[in-house]
Amino acid sequence: MKYRFLLVAVFLGFAIAAPAQVPPPEKLLPNDTLLLVTAPDATKLLSVFTNSPHGQLWNDPALKPFRDKFVAKFKSDLAVPLEKEFGIKFSDYEGLVNGQFTFALTQNGWQGGTNESVGWIFLMDTRDKSEVLKTNLAQMQKKWIESGKQIKTEKIRDLEFTTLLTTTDVLTNLMDRLIPRAAAAPVETKSPGRKLEITVGQSGSLLLVANTPKVIEKVLVQQAGGLAPSLSGEASYEAAHNAMFRDAPLYIWMNVKPLLDIFASGPASSASDNSLMPSPEKLVLSLGLGGLKTAALSYRSAAEGATIQFSLAIPEANRKGIFNILRPETKEASPPVFVPADVTKFMRWRLNLPNALTGLEDMLTEISPALGGAVKLIMESAGKDKDQDFDLKKELLASLGDDYISYERKPATGAAADINSPPSVHLLGSPGSDKLASAMRIGMSLLSPSPVEERDFLGRKIYNLASPAVLLDPTAAKRNLNFSASGGYVAFSSDVPMLEEYLRSSETKAKPLSETIGFAEAAEKVGGMGLGLFGYSNQKEGMRATFAALKSESATLADLLKNPASGAKTPAEEKKINEWADFSLLPPYDSVSKYFHYSVYGGGYNANGFTVKFFYPAPPELKK
Repeated sequence: MKYRFLLVAVFLGFAIAAPAQVPPPEKLLPNDTLLLVTAPDATKLLSVFTNSPHGQLWNDPALKPFRDKFVAKFKSDLAVPLEKEFGIKFSDYEGLVNGQFTFALTQNGWQGGTNESVGWIFLMDTRDKSEVLKTNLAQMQKKWIESGKQIKTEKIRDLEFTTLLTTTDVLTNLMDRLIPRAAAAPVETKSPGRKLEITVGQSGSLLLVANTPKVIEKVLVQQAGGLAPSLSGEASYEAAHNAMFRDAPLYIWMNVKPLLDIFASGPASSASDNSLMPSPEKLVLSLGLGGLKTAALSYRSAAEGATIQFSLAIPEANRKGIFNILRPETKEASPPVFVPADVTKFMRWRLNLPNALTGLEDMLTEISPALGGAVKLIMESAGKDKDQDFDLKKELLASLGDDYISYERKPATGAAADINSPPSVHLLGSPGSDKLASAMRIGMSLLSPSPVEERDFLGRKIYNLASPAVLLDPTAAKRNLNFSASGGYVAFSSDVPMLEEYLRSSETKAKPLSETIGFAEAAEKVGGMGLGLFGYSNQKEGMRATFAALKSESATLADLLKNPASGAKTPAEEKKINEWADFSLLPPYDSVSKYFHYSVYGGGYNANGFTVKFFYPAPPELKK
């Protein structure tokens, strides 16, 4: 009996001494969470990445010159300034991430007003390193005080937290170091930055960093087992967690509905109902966004490869607008035999094209009667100059099918322009492809700045016109669009050889994409090819041209990050961006090509919404 008592006492002693386990993120975060990005076990995620093809590539000795220069730049331009400003030595925290690593946004009472702000919080579980964390935080507070920074301390549920008082100028100055602005405002006219408060503290083994003590207090209540509603109790989150997040080393969840509700409640336009600028509420409802609830993403890795799953929760009864227009029908989406094995990308989308056309017209009319009327007028007037009885919309609805296919080959050269626009062909399925091509010739002539030309090829007419994209960007390089009807499709391409190859496909015996080794098995990992949407990407060949362009400096980091919406960057800005990555230090592609393979994806609708899965098979060379 006394031995039993001794064993029980020892067990209780260990139980009392052992640190309390930190709950998972969904049980820590409040029910008003808008965004969750988490690695439930950072150690596991690091192991997964290290053993992944991309992790092995990053650690390959052949990449060392490039990696060392990038890391040195990261330290000098980002890590060191941050350490100096906030008194944080990041190396002190590298070995402390042993549990969850979480970032979240909470609504925090925000309803879209400028006097309110969304709450953000960062959580890091150090597990058995809590004493080290405590020492580091004390040293950080000491450095803040010694450097003359303003701080304040306060108790949150009997725990001491420190708040650093600063302004957004700190972040602005840091960004100016990274990428200089083209035209900085004179010092005398520069407005002061907004006040910025960052609260830091510790609860057991958990590090908490947030922009407001309110969010921290809510987390501490949950950590202590309080009865306040948590994210885990929300049905929308629970559905995503059960379907996608269990055992995933990394996942992301976003509560889209409250964001859309706040946007929809914004001030309406003062213009009339015929304005091209509808009210936010009308825009949300017309686009069909009102039925969208949440978005979720998860990542998993196994010996056979990695899987990424993305999902939009939009119940069937709430689908309208773009969610009906773009809805793939549950039909076979495998690559036809004429799609050759040497393509670098392929996509097949079983889209009901007549319904999509009608739905698009109805949606535009609902958004803006003026815009809908303009589209209707264009459709009704097309071709009337030659045939008063011609009805473009009627012709399109009668000849469009339920199939869209696209595929492309590797770029012709390593030039940045060729990489961004590789040879490709796009196919529209049709029960009467010749009739559809004729209707498209009339319809597209309205958008072309020059007349449509035509020529014969193997008994087929090939139509040629200046790309309508020139109307949107007159400075764009001139690219002609060619299209022709054959084999139940109308094929479109700006690359004449690609189009002619498709027209000859019935005569050639090239190996089809569907016979690629492991292709069928990979397709099963994404739910098969019968869901209505399926695609393929050959990263091994795609990266070959990219490597060649980067090493030859015909493409730079600034080129890769170009965004037309943000405008052109100055030479000084581009120079600063390019300093981050010296691509001339990249190794020959063949020395690292073993880390690249291909991927497939498949998706479609179910009763709960839209889901697409991506599968990245492990490269064969890494299995040896």
